[in-house]
Amino acid sequence: MELLISLLAGAVGGNAAAKVVGKIDQGVLINSISGIVGGGLGGTILSALGAGGLAGGGMDIAGIIGQLASGGVGGGVVLAIVSVLRNALGK
Repeated sequence: MELLISLLAGAVGGNAAAKVVGKIDQGVLINSISGIVGGGLGGTILSALGAGGLAGGGMDIAGIIGQLASGGVGGGVVLAIVSVLRNALGK
């Protein structure tokens, strides 16, 4: 369940980052896919760094908020990386 929350938060985070920073908008499909990948990575990395209480700490409110935050931020970061790579390859 924790992974699902991170993946969904990543999709939302990727699309939200695209709306806030218009230069990284790659379209809804790529924004969502990048966000899902980033959400999964964000939750996994945060757990690996020892912040398991924040991302993957169970279904209590603090764990859910941590999963949403790490997934959303991870989604935005991966979308920014994908945008930079696509722009570099397109030139």
